[in-house]
Amino acid sequence: MSTSISHQRLAEIVGGELIQGDPAALVTGMNSIREAVSGEVTFLGNTRYLAALKTTKATAILVSSNFNEPMEGVALICVTNPTLAFTSVIRHFGPSVKPFIPGVHASAVVSATAVFDPQKVSIGPCAVIEDCVIIGDGTVIHAGVFVGQGARIGNDCVLYSNCTIKDHCVLGHRVIIHTSSAIGTDGFGYEFSNGRHVKIDQVGIVQIDDDVEIGSCSTIDRARFGRTRIGEGTKIDNLVQIGHNVTLGKHCVIVSHVALAGSTRFGDYVTIAGQVGVGGHLEIASKVTLMAKSGVTKNITEPGAYVGFPAKPLMEGHRLQASTGKIPDMIDRIREFEKRLAALEDQGK
Repeated sequence: MSTSISHQRLAEIVGGELIQGDPAALVTGMNSIREAVSGEVTFLGNTRYLAALKTTKATAILVSSNFNEPMEGVALICVTNPTLAFTSVIRHFGPSVKPFIPGVHASAVVSATAVFDPQKVSIGPCAVIEDCVIIGDGTVIHAGVFVGQGARIGNDCVLYSNCTIKDHCVLGHRVIIHTSSAIGTDGFGYEFSNGRHVKIDQVGIVQIDDDVEIGSCSTIDRARFGRTRIGEGTKIDNLVQIGHNVTLGKHCVIVSHVALAGSTRFGDYVTIAGQVGVGGHLEIASKVTLMAKSGVTKNITEPGAYVGFPAKPLMEGHRLQASTGKIPDMIDRIREFEKRLAALEDQGK
């Protein structure tokens, strides 16, 4: 744990400017807006927390350049992006990062044909590394990880405990895969014949490009043939299912509980919010945002935000959702009109 630092030194660490407060006063720790106490630094990364900021007990606050709220008795440090800048605060005050310790644990099962430098790779307890695996320098493989035959893992990757990399899958550099995720399981492929479901062989791979991070308990299916591909810089949350032969472009973001059916192709910079479902064999353009709980059943060819089931452009989708809420009133009005019409018909008889 790091020692206390002055407001001025804190501003230097985060690449900001001290715009209010005593440069020599000390900060002793960090915390959230609501939980911070005297001596701690916090940040305002979202205007939803303005009300909480008014009652915070923090000594120093990281704020953006457009912050103009009056704050007395507190140091203000102006930064370009408070959320990102607070990462430097965490690195200073947070627990020390576990050092990289190269070597192979005695309980690990490692094939003699696996290719790596034991002085530049760390393999933890009970990990299994099968035949012809290639592991790049700086990679850390934690306890209980399984790496299947012929898989290739790039430099500086981190595979957390009990995750699985199946046969012949390919990971680029600086890939992070969290606990219990499975890469390269069989795609969900069956044909119905003679009254039963017949399994279709899945002989492709999963390719994960550089700087991808995958959360815990997510699954990415291997291709039927060819590859399922996750593009450079894409970030995938916990509990995400990606079907066989899906292609995700660069720098996409996928939030928890998303399911992507097989053979659908996504462009770059696609954002998929929680609980979205996307059908198979579709094309989704770059810079599309799928709002939470949307269902995609057709190609999306234009960038923008989409909402609802079936997914529609944002404003159209909101109008449809608003219309749904009006249906009970509309039914009541129709029934009233029917009564009046019936009364008029009786008068005409």
